[in-house]
Amino acid sequence: MNVSLTQDLSPYQLIIASSEHGCQPLSVSPATLLAMLRSQIDVLIERQIPATVWTKLPGGNIWQAELLRYQQKGDVSAKIYSFHLGKSANDAPNVVSGNSFHLQLFLPSGQIQREYFWMVVSPQFCSLIVALRPSRSIKRQQKLKATAKPKASLVTLTSFDNQLVRQVVENIQHVALEPIVNVDDDEKSSFTDATESSILSSLLTRQMQRQEEINRKRKKSQLIKLQQKNQNLDNKLQEKDIYLNHVCQEIRTPLTHMKTALSLLNSPALKPPQRQRYLQMLHSQCDRQNSLITSVLELVELEQNLKSANFETVHLADIVPGVVSTYQPLAQEKGIMLAYTVPTDLPAIWFVHGGLKQIVINLLGNSIKFTPNGGQVWVKARQQGEYILLEVRDTGIGISEADISRIFDRFYSTRPPSEESGGAGLGLSVVQQYLQRCGGGISVKSKQMEGSTFTVQLALSKTSAFANTQQNPEYSRHQ
Repeated sequence: MNVSLTQDLSPYQLIIASSEHGCQPLSVSPATLLAMLRSQIDVLIERQIPATVWTKLPGGNIWQAELLRYQQKGDVSAKIYSFHLGKSANDAPNVVSGNSFHLQLFLPSGQIQREYFWMVVSPQFCSLIVALRPSRSIKRQQKLKATAKPKASLVTLTSFDNQLVRQVVENIQHVALEPIVNVDDDEKSSFTDATESSILSSLLTRQMQRQEEINRKRKKSQLIKLQQKNQNLDNKLQEKDIYLNHVCQEIRTPLTHMKTALSLLNSPALKPPQRQRYLQMLHSQCDRQNSLITSVLELVELEQNLKSANFETVHLADIVPGVVSTYQPLAQEKGIMLAYTVPTDLPAIWFVHGGLKQIVINLLGNSIKFTPNGGQVWVKARQQGEYILLEVRDTGIGISEADISRIFDRFYSTRPPSEESGGAGLGLSVVQQYLQRCGGGISVKSKQMEGSTFTVQLALSKTSAFANTQQNPEYSRHQ
């Protein structure tokens, strides 16, 4: 049944207004609130106290399971009035069994939406627990003022004062119950004069046990999180060690070649052509080592900058043509046909400033580098759902199936050791760093001696889903 309230049903505000009862607000976590509820249910079940319960609980099976536990194991004459928001009576039928029943009251969603309560009325024991969930604005203020200790998420009021409990319950009866149900005199007079001390003692013991249980679970959870954090830290340290080892190995290689060339240059029997070849080797290896060191420094700087990088909306049609023009002379020198197709009406992409251009540079540079003379390289882009797919395809030497899983590793190259590509083997690692930061992805299809296709998945900007609905001519050009 749905109940339209004609008066304020806020137990929290009613208790706050009754300042003479000395009920002080206390900040607790939802877990502590659940422990308080469980403690009272434990005592009601153990002592088989016939009671009337008025309750509005948070959503979730764990809370409803406690209410069901009381229904199933409590006194046969127990009465439960539970309040729900935004539902209808057909969603959860009322339960009547013998002298006990569970009456569910359904309120408009705007009524006491942020309040929860648990009130027990019996000849032996009266209590109330009222909790208020702070609004988002209050939570933001708490975060701004927060120190090392996090703020609790619920403000609670608890009391065993029978007069205060009577006042709150009678207000609920008058506002929510009397318009639809006749409240009998026995129920109105079922308040105890004072809660028995033995019950309070049992309740205190149970509360301590439940709180200790929470503390054990919290410590266990914190320990697991700390272990995971330590494991992640160990993994990162191992990755750094492997990375440093690769850096040393890569820098050592050109040094070895240079040392060999220098020793051969000291030979008195060295002929001019040989001398020229060894001098050229020195220049080549110096350039290679400089490229390695520069690439490593750039990668380290990139990792640091990505943590606080600025994002921007960018269109592929504004980037791809310029990058292709830059590589056109190299492609012509190798006799490679270089072409691109990028529709001008493609939506904008949300990406790290300058990162999208670097991705196009690295992928296009790799394709041209590993495509033999007379080959072909294409750059294409298209929209697929909420993503833009950027495709770089070539007719190059291809990648073996065993190598595909490793091509994004730092310093890994599919080139044989005898073939010098002049690169540092970090280009695809940089691509992956950008995509991981921006929520994108990359896939590779390749077959040796037939070519490779790199497909990059890029997320649209937030406004792109509603923009660019008008169809524009495709921006296509072959060079």
